[in-house]
Amino acid sequence: MKVLVTGANGQLGRDVVLLLEKEGHSVLACDRDRMDITNQAQCNEVISSYHPEAVIHCAAYTAVDAAEMDIHGAYKVNSVGTRNVAVAAEEVGAKLIYISTDYVFDGRSENPYQEYDDTNPQSVYGKSKRAGEWLVQSLSSRWFVVRTSWVYGLYGNNFVKTMLKLGQEKPKLQVVHDQKGSPTYTVDLARFLIELMATEMYGIYHASNSGNCTWYEFTQAIFDGAQNVEGVSIQAQLEPCTTEQFPRPAPRPRNSAMDHLSIRTNGLTDLRSWQEGLHDFIRLWSEKEHIK
Repeated sequence: MKVLVTGANGQLGRDVVLLLEKEGHSVLACDRDRMDITNQAQCNEVISSYHPEAVIHCAAYTAVDAAEMDIHGAYKVNSVGTRNVAVAAEEVGAKLIYISTDYVFDGRSENPYQEYDDTNPQSVYGKSKRAGEWLVQSLSSRWFVVRTSWVYGLYGNNFVKTMLKLGQEKPKLQVVHDQKGSPTYTVDLARFLIELMATEMYGIYHASNSGNCTWYEFTQAIFDGAQNVEGVSIQAQLEPCTTEQFPRPAPRPRNSAMDHLSIRTNGLTDLRSWQEGLHDFIRLWSEKEHIK
């Protein structure tokens, strides 16, 4: 299949491109230099020239706290940019997969969120991503909206890499213990996207590694997993703290856990447990240049 990937240099985009190529697909990997999604004419030109059968739209403004002040920038990328990609993809009849986020929910539910629960984003980032969902659903006839959460991978910066670094440098670390969600390994998410792309099962999907934990519990698992990695010595004493003790400009959902109802009802392959994904990530991370 001919596939165009936006945000191809991001941590998810890079794994999507690598897996697509490994499976024999023809891929046009687009970073900002190759196709600026905020430039409508450029989107039309690149997508019409390549004429993909599917577009996997990973490009996004993901600086959650910065978005609170940079409202214009967040909406320009996450809504206007998504509109541009959706219109151009529709023009060539391509399927469109839009990567969205748990931040479209307010986090107040006692239960994991299902795909068609009411959204109520509280942050600029969440609102701009929800706007992107609306535009995809309005402008595309063959669309998938895939919401994910707590994403990490080998490429780029993320929570797991930060904790592995700080755990070796700091004597003590406080990590929030009253926000829960589902960590998602980019390789597992990429595999799901490629499976989904081959179907006609359009709609909204929640896709994260299975199970949930708090950020504190996630950090505990990261440190436990790093214990047997040669060259890594975790020194930090880990302590739980509350959201109020660690204030941030953008509000975080207290409950980011998402139920994978659409995956189950459509008979697709669910993502494995977050513990298994983390185990594989740490193994690969330790084998590469990340250990100096």
